[in-house]
Amino acid sequence: KLLVIFRGINTNYFNPQKILPLKLDKFSKQNNIDRNKFIILLPGRLTYWKGQKIFIEAIKLISERNDIPSFETIILGDDQGRNVYKKQLLVLVQQYRLGKIIKFIDHCEEMPVAYGIANLVCSCSYEPEAFGRISVESQSMQVPILASDIGGSKETIVKDKTGYLFYNKDPNALANSMVEIMQKNYNSLKTVGIEGRKNVLKKFDVDKMCQTTFTEYKKLIELS
Repeated sequence: KLLVIFRGINTNYFNPQKILPLKLDKFSKQNNIDRNKFIILLPGRLTYWKGQKIFIEAIKLISERNDIPSFETIILGDDQGRNVYKKQLLVLVQQYRLGKIIKFIDHCEEMPVAYGIANLVCSCSYEPEAFGRISVESQSMQVPILASDIGGSKETIVKDKTGYLFYNKDPNALANSMVEIMQKNYNSLKTVGIEGRKNVLKKFDVDKMCQTTFTEYKKLIELS
């Protein structure tokens, strides 16, 4: 008999009900974020395999459309000394004239606040991640997630119910998925967010992970 115990996150910390509106306002003002627009967030350290370049390519494609709501995007993450890579990203943004659409933020003290101002969270990893915290954290925060269809995200996201998946490494697929999501009505996206949190509470809560692990070890000890 095989038992899978999923990794877990602190769902009490990543809880939209625990975020004070004042913190959302402060973060928005500090970073000049217009929350009247559709906000797309790409969190994660700045490194090639996290897919910031494909994200920028996709934003260029959707910036040319006139059938979507006004939007802003945030690339949130530290370069951790990868200065050359960050410069490449900045040059790409400048080359595509996306300076008014894409913001770079190095750090956020409380990630739930960053998730809290987003209408959509993206995870564009080039390589499979065993778990992929972004996909789970965003679901816990009731924010729709759009992730590469590889690695842990294929297991942590219930496709089209608790989040969305796009074909890995394909900026056109990412752009098309973004547009499709942005064109959905408020209630549809709200439902996805609600289902996302239900999914995390059921499978990816850290307390549940610890309790299940403890219970199974106890069974093994009793059998020995």
